[in-house]
Amino acid sequence: MNGAPLARYDATLQGLARKDRLRTLSPRAGLDFSSNDYLGLAASRRLGDAVVAAIARGTPVGATGSRLLRGNAPEHEQLEADAAAFFGADRALFFGSGYIANFALLSALPQKGDLLVVDELAHASMHEGAQAGRAQFVLAAHNDATAVEDAITRWRVAGGMGCVWIAVESLYSMDGDCAPLESLVALADRHGAFIVIDEAHATGVWGPDGRGLAAAFEGRDNIIALHTCGKALGASGGLVTGPRALCEYLINRCRPFIYATAPSPLMAVVAREALAMLADEPMRRVQLHERVASAGRLVNRWGVTPSGSQIQPLVIGDVRRTMAVAARLQARGFDIRGVRPPTVPEGTSRLRISLTLNIGEADFSAMVEALVEVLAQTSPEAI
Repeated sequence: MNGAPLARYDATLQGLARKDRLRTLSPRAGLDFSSNDYLGLAASRRLGDAVVAAIARGTPVGATGSRLLRGNAPEHEQLEADAAAFFGADRALFFGSGYIANFALLSALPQKGDLLVVDELAHASMHEGAQAGRAQFVLAAHNDATAVEDAITRWRVAGGMGCVWIAVESLYSMDGDCAPLESLVALADRHGAFIVIDEAHATGVWGPDGRGLAAAFEGRDNIIALHTCGKALGASGGLVTGPRALCEYLINRCRPFIYATAPSPLMAVVAREALAMLADEPMRRVQLHERVASAGRLVNRWGVTPSGSQIQPLVIGDVRRTMAVAARLQARGFDIRGVRPPTVPEGTSRLRISLTLNIGEADFSAMVEALVEVLAQTSPEAI
């Protein structure tokens, strides 16, 4: 077989390389300024001990099938019961990843004849779930409740008769800013709408006991939340929480749930232990919030507006300069990654600086000093 069938893929890769957009896998190295392990749980002794204890009592590594076949383990049901109680929801449902959970929610719940309004900067999994679903969907300007309401009003005037769905992140992954949840919930109440709130970057870090920024609204019959297990919880998977009827509907009609092999029962054990740690070890959140405040004061000195969260972007704009700055910081021992289109809009390439308990305040100060030097060395004229 000649190489002709592969030529178009090679051409695409070459085109990405010419635009400085070719992605490669690189090993972990240096101080952690790029992960989502905000509370430092991923390598914690307590989660490791929970796995060892589970294996000792016979918990299997693999689920062996979908939840609707033989894959439904007691560990899954225990996690879901604990998660529903912890987050204050009627029901919880465990998915293999947050990406799949988001995709599943927006492709399965909004029905034909409904309207789905998605924040333009929401996770790619939300956008792709909307595209795969049966509802009409539109994008709304970022964090603009008026734009959401205007979209609903236009749809109703044009004859839209179904239900309205609104999809947002509570804490946005690339800008570190928060959704206007109070305004959006009030808007949803006025229009009889459902809201899907992706708490991926808020779960574990914000809200009482780390229950997220939407904690005050959980338990309502028009709120569905996604709590990712693979970020601050240090595990993997995603927990959907919401009204029992919607979770049962997902069990019966959601193809990514029905036809996927269930997550490992061991990972359910880990996620359950992580939820317990949120309640038992509040100092982790306190320490992280202190670092967020300290980092905010530092970045403010060099003219960057603090995000107020554990995600601090530094928008550089030019792709080549962004990646050059990231490479030089990595060479100095700071694991900071550049983020380029299409992950972020054109002209907004950036460093995404993540604050975790895996680094100390002195590490952050040293990184800022290095960053100032590297930015000067990589001026647009110098690259």
